[in-house]
Amino acid sequence: MQDLPFYTRKFPKPGETVMGDFRPGPGGKGFNQAAAAARAGAATLFIGAIGRDAFGAGARKFASQIGLSAHFVEKPKHATGAALITVNDDGENQIVIAPGANLALHKQDVPPAPLQAAQVVVCQGESDYRTVAHVLKTARKAGAMTVFNPAPMRPDFEPGLLKLTDVLVPNETEFVSLVRLHPGCSALLRTAAYREHGEFGEATLRALRPEALHKLCRCLQVPTVIITLGARGCFVSQADAWLRMNAHPVEVVDSTGAGDAFVGGFAAGLVKFKRHVVEAAHFANAVAALAVMQPGTADAMPNTREIARFQRERAHAVR
Repeated sequence: MQDLPFYTRKFPKPGETVMGDFRPGPGGKGFNQAAAAARAGAATLFIGAIGRDAFGAGARKFASQIGLSAHFVEKPKHATGAALITVNDDGENQIVIAPGANLALHKQDVPPAPLQAAQVVVCQGESDYRTVAHVLKTARKAGAMTVFNPAPMRPDFEPGLLKLTDVLVPNETEFVSLVRLHPGCSALLRTAAYREHGEFGEATLRALRPEALHKLCRCLQVPTVIITLGARGCFVSQADAWLRMNAHPVEVVDSTGAGDAFVGGFAAGLVKFKRHVVEAAHFANAVAALAVMQPGTADAMPNTREIARFQRERAHAVR
């Protein structure tokens, strides 16, 4: 995806025009995550679709610049995807995407060899769900750890994807949608603990005790669920344990791509720490914190030296 971000003091109201600063650059959830993983030190291959246009050429150039291996599938009848992003002075964002060529990425476009050789395979919701299912299934059969980030959460979401997922990484909004959709969660949502704050939504989610949130994660029937909570960190739920992990306090410049930084850093961490989920999540937390301190998305992902220095400084500050 090509990111088209406008930085402005405040979000415009309907019908209002405001002044801003325009800083275009490469993006897209999968591309951001791949850039984060590569810069975090993992040997990474990105597979995605682009159009035969300037945005696609820009993606090729950026991948080459950061040393990211990429298998770009050109779709001449489609434009490269684009995202219109508005960022205010608090680092908050509003995003509209047009997936473009991404939705024309078919399973025959994905070479099987890299999936069979990979330690970790990451997919998102910006591609055709049939292609995502094929990739997750092939990767799992080959022994790779499958990570699925269900963003953006689409009306046609396919719940069967969860059965092919080892680690699910939604944000709060996506988690609420998943729980509402999943038949295994309906009985739990009818119990008192989940009804006292009204209809289950983000406000209810934030009010839940960790044990109750862990139960909701378990009803999705995915081995590991990690809910990213923005400035409040993340919640890690595994079969027999849960962990609430605080975010690093930093000065936020641009929160766009923070979730992608976490997912890419987490994937790199799974390789670095031999599939140890909690260690990988701690690593991802640092990657995400560094990413939001810079404007942009793919080009804001930190490198190994920056991550190591940040972790040393934070460890020293805690002592």
